Amino acid sequence: MGHSTAIWGYRAANDFTEDCNGNLQVVLRNPQGASARVSVHGGQVMSWKNEQREELLFTSSKAIFRPPKAGAGGIAIGFPQFGNCGSLEQQGFVRNKVWAIDENPPPLPPRDSNGKSFVDLILKPSAEGLKYWPHSFEYRLRVALASDGSLSFISRIRNVNGKPFSFLFAYHAYFLVSDISEVRIEGLETLDYLDNLSQRERSTEQGDALTFESEVDRIYLGCPNAIAVIDHGKKRTFVIRNEGLPDVVVWNPWEKKSKAMADLGDEEYKQMLCVAGAVVEHPITLKPGEEWTGILELTVVPSSFSSDYL
Repeated sequence: MGHSTAIWGYRAANDFTEDCNGNLQVVLRNPQGASARVSVHGGQVMSWKNEQREELLFTSSKAIFRPPKAGAGGIAIGFPQFGNCGSLEQQGFVRNKVWAIDENPPPLPPRDSNGKSFVDLILKPSAEGLKYWPHSFEYRLRVALASDGSLSFISRIRNVNGKPFSFLFAYHAYFLVSDISEVRIEGLETLDYLDNLSQRERSTEQGDALTFESEVDRIYLGCPNAIAVIDHGKKRTFVIRNEGLPDVVVWNPWEKKSKAMADLGDEEYKQMLCVAGAVVEHPITLKPGEEWTGILELTVVPSSFSSDYL
């Protein structure tokens, strides 16, 4: 496939493959049969399967994963912005860049590597990229699959500039669900949120859980470290843990907007839910030499056990 020996020899326990556009993908596996597939295009996770080889992530049938654009689905990274504003690409540009395998990552605590199948990626700005976002950064990403099948992400962004810069951030996780009307999210009750359907009007969550009967596009603020996405149809729960990510974005486009989206099937909104651990309300500012870390951990458990994990 034309990749260097250094890449192929890296993380010998992992497999390597290519997508239809020739992008390198790293396949993480654990002994119990779970797996995850990570693309160097965007550092995007394309697949996450449990021990029964069931897919846990949604990917649109109309998604086109062709540089320079990222496709809709999987788990995608938004940096250095959230949403569509200014001259930068929507949700930032790192999801549209080709990352490199990081063969000499700085050491992490043993709990972040022991017993895990993982890959380290790195992204630095190109000369072209510096023209539209003139800040020198070093972005290191570790994606790890644990022995219990949980999937974790460690993002470390360092300012190697001569001046401070600020950014927003999000891990956009698209979960595959039985039917959106059968899903509820617990852990957001009593929180304030910004409603993107009402020009970011600030409201307070009144229900004991968030359920879905129409389009939802909200940014929940000051969230707890763990929330649960309970899928009654599949009788399973996604437990989402965040560190360094105070906000949680919840999105489902529903019927009308789905029909207007080129990269989403008309009825596919029923099987997807996007939940993003994020930094939206208060940007992160890094002085020269400073580093920020944002961690996401996803675990799947039978729904009857969800309360134990919260």
